[in-house]
Amino acid sequence: MDSIKGSVAVLISGGVDSAAVVHLLCEAGLKPDLHYIKIGMDGEDSSCSAEEDIELSEATARKYGLKLEVTDLQKEYWEEVVGYAIERVKMGLTPNPDVMCNRLIKFGAFEEKVGHHYDYVATGHYATNVWRDGKMWLGTAKDPVKDQTDFLAQLNYAQLSHTLFPIGHLMKEEVRQIALDAKLPSARRKDSQGICFLGKINYNDFLRRFMGEQEGKIIDIETNKVIGTHRGYWFHTIGQRKGLGLSGGPWFVVKKNVRKNIIFVANGWDTQLQYGHDFRLADFHFITENPFQAGFTPSPSLAGRGEDSSCHGESNYSLPLGEGWGGSGGLSGPFPIQFKVRHVDHFMPGTISLDDEGYHIHSDAPIQGIAPGQFGCIYDAEATVCYGSGEIGIYKNS
Repeated sequence: MDSIKGSVAVLISGGVDSAAVVHLLCEAGLKPDLHYIKIGMDGEDSSCSAEEDIELSEATARKYGLKLEVTDLQKEYWEEVVGYAIERVKMGLTPNPDVMCNRLIKFGAFEEKVGHHYDYVATGHYATNVWRDGKMWLGTAKDPVKDQTDFLAQLNYAQLSHTLFPIGHLMKEEVRQIALDAKLPSARRKDSQGICFLGKINYNDFLRRFMGEQEGKIIDIETNKVIGTHRGYWFHTIGQRKGLGLSGGPWFVVKKNVRKNIIFVANGWDTQLQYGHDFRLADFHFITENPFQAGFTPSPSLAGRGEDSSCHGESNYSLPLGEGWGGSGGLSGPFPIQFKVRHVDHFMPGTISLDDEGYHIHSDAPIQGIAPGQFGCIYDAEATVCYGSGEIGIYKNS
């Protein structure tokens, strides 16, 4: 951080990670401005409670003599992120609002309103900035359990190149110790859990408010017999085990019929109906550039992958089918990768290729509960750089 020159804004949340970012930047001789993004709805049951967050953020600002501003993005958040989540749920998909919150709010609406006035915006995400061949890539965190690159994989190059991740090179326990040693106000605060846009609100209560309830059948997919009822397909996701209210389990949701409001389940821990090796991604989004296209000369750690098509400054770089891979000498693969399909504490090895139906991910090991609508996040074979992500579409058992 000693090489950072210019003005810096810190997105502070009231938690220990963003407070540690403030401390580290000040230790490096910088004087950042602090910004708390308000996305809750005051007085609403579905709102995120911001009072304690702001108090802790103010205490951190006072400790270092810094300016704190509260940026109200409630309208943008509820229109963009909550709207996206409800739309996906209605379609029977499994949304990831945290991914869209980062892309559209923390690195989108905030950038448009405030962030563009600064040379850099620093956050407490567990990720790193990696420079290779004159370009910035989204690097994974030192702590694989806390790595948050899957939440950031829909950023574009302009957003990434404007962002700093000062704690990505640290383990979580190191960050906590830094906060304790510095006597930061949030040093002993527990890590936040749950979904970004809900805060402390129960997810099913949120869905019930916006979607209501409608009784439907639960069908054993192997016998085609009705074995129970549910209160709406929107309360259930592929791979779900808890909350079904069925005896003789374990039971897992393996399929949904949205039009008829039916969920299909399979019985047993070892049922192959809940596992698969393959899935497809729609509109894959490359953050920096497509490393699988012919003509790109990769650095040693990107060996075996290639391209020279950048998306610098573009708002979104989604490679349509056939472009880059098959066009102008592009390659179809398969290429070795590692990937995530949800926010987990490990990476999975596999391959990526392009065929007539889209981007095909094959996992070396069977995967449980791949749900359409989730994001598949793709990394290099060493899981050091995140290339981007795409929304999971067709899932086939194999």
